[in-house]
Amino acid sequence: MEEDGKKILSEYWIFLSNKSKFSEVPDMYLDKRYLEETEAIDYNNPIIQEKVKELKQISQSQLDYIENAYRFVRDKIPHSWDIKSEIVSRCASEVLINRTGICWTKSCLLAALLRANGIPAGISYQLLTRTDRDGYIIHALNTVFISEQNKWIRLDAVGNKENVHAEFSLEEERLAYPIRSQLGEIDYRDNNTDLDERLIHILQESNSILDVTTDFKMYE
Repeated sequence: MEEDGKKILSEYWIFLSNKSKFSEVPDMYLDKRYLEETEAIDYNNPIIQEKVKELKQISQSQLDYIENAYRFVRDKIPHSWDIKSEIVSRCASEVLINRTGICWTKSCLLAALLRANGIPAGISYQLLTRTDRDGYIIHALNTVFISEQNKWIRLDAVGNKENVHAEFSLEEERLAYPIRSQLGEIDYRDNNTDLDERLIHILQESNSILDVTTDFKMYE
């Protein structure tokens, strides 16, 4: 029965992904795993709980909290490449401790801040061309359930800079990277409950951000 439920959820998300906007999502499709703590999304860590309290204090509503959490991760936690840091942050709490991380774990931090406040959140992926050499890299961003509108949206907290302008938006997506399909880039428009195990393994095996690389597509 549980497997049937997972299959229904997967099929429904594929249905959503074929639309230009995410459609309304009935309550039956809300999987409790989008609220669970994981090794990568470790929201019971005291440092994350403290940040949750801070965000609650400056937020007037749940929607306001979501936007404040998003802006915090986007603007106050720089991407490791952008500040030329070789520190490897492997989970949400380490991103907060180190004050830096790559998109994989920045998305874990945003998911942790949201889940800790009872807001369903997941991780979505894109396949992008590398800017430093030939090949591709897996980019991670977030999915968030907006209860007031009964729908999922996607937010990209990678960090804004020249030519990167992601914004909080409830309607039209305003993500960091437009997909260039002519270059083989892919927007998977998926909704995962945790960071992919392959990405977790890469982070665990890397001693420096310079060691982090991917040579596979998320889905064949």
